[in-house]
Amino acid sequence: MAACKKESLTTYSAPGGKDNIYLGLAAGDTSAFTYTFAYNPAQVRDTVWVKVSLSGERTHHARSFILKADPNGTSAVPSVHYEPLKASYTMPADSGEVHIPVIIFNTDTALQNKTVNIQLVVSGGADFSTNLPIRDRMRLISFSNRLEKPSWWPYWGQLGAYSRVKHQLFLISSGTRDLIELNPAKDPNFYMQIPRCLYYIENVHEFLQDPFTWVAQNPDKGYALTKRSDNTGDYDFYSTSAPNKKFWLKYFPSVNKLIFIDENGNQILI
Repeated sequence: MAACKKESLTTYSAPGGKDNIYLGLAAGDTSAFTYTFAYNPAQVRDTVWVKVSLSGERTHHARSFILKADPNGTSAVPSVHYEPLKASYTMPADSGEVHIPVIIFNTDTALQNKTVNIQLVVSGGADFSTNLPIRDRMRLISFSNRLEKPSWWPYWGQLGAYSRVKHQLFLISSGTRDLIELNPAKDPNFYMQIPRCLYYIENVHEFLQDPFTWVAQNPDKGYALTKRSDNTGDYDFYSTSAPNKKFWLKYFPSVNKLIFIDENGNQILI
């Protein structure tokens, strides 16, 4: 104890005297976020929360920064597709992060056929520096009122190439809206969910193989199959509550089989 003496510790000092700011992401996340109103088409607005994080020391007073839409990567129109962003935002006192609400709208009917983007970029503003790489300060929000390829789709090779019609049929017949991502960074126990996900995929497979049996066994779903009157042997699959939205079930006489066709003219096989 007699030999101990107090040392002066060198603490962190931000270059230029200001700390930096960046868009923080959870483990396993990417800088792109995709959203669709298609699951709830009557919903007219929703909130995407964007995490802004501090690179440096916390202070006992609030500090301001700027979060804006980069026009070079943004196709969404303010007040039409999203609520205009504020001139500046605040990092609260004694905080290392803050979540900023980005309000997106589902009032433009064109969103049923196209996707729009908001490319967000955070910068120092009055109280922070902007020294970090742009990749750490940028995040892309893509949204529409149509189905978008979910992040978990590529993890399940059984599903094959993505198409919106295949996705819609998956939602109708699988028994779930989402599968898990086989990503240990997000969930180290992901493997425990694999049997459940395989069950849902098998439900889709059986439906595609024999939609007539599926309709008969699921009368509460409210779907029907009607043969077309053009002598092709083709059928239309549709919800009785929305008969104008039809799925094409094409007859192939060479194999004596009916196969669903997607929006690109491809056969839907799982």
